[in-house]
Amino acid sequence: MTKDDQVRIEIGYEGGHVSASMVSAASADELDTRLGENTGGVVLLEADDATITVVLGRVAYVRRFARDSQVGFGG
Repeated sequence: MTKDDQVRIEIGYEGGHVSASMVSAASADELDTRLGENTGGVVLLEADDATITVVLGRVAYVRRFARDSQVGFGG
């Protein structure tokens, strides 16, 4: 997976826990779709170093960042 194929997301869960990851754009799209369907279940997100299992019924919110947003100084 190349950097261009990745997007940064933050997932907020019931109870206040938040996790942030760089995942494939396809995984982020699937998460958006499945949350919109509101059918529950789980989604597997593909990250560079791990597969993340998200229990959809526990998700409070998802923040998806624009691909060109960066932290730090631009050049």
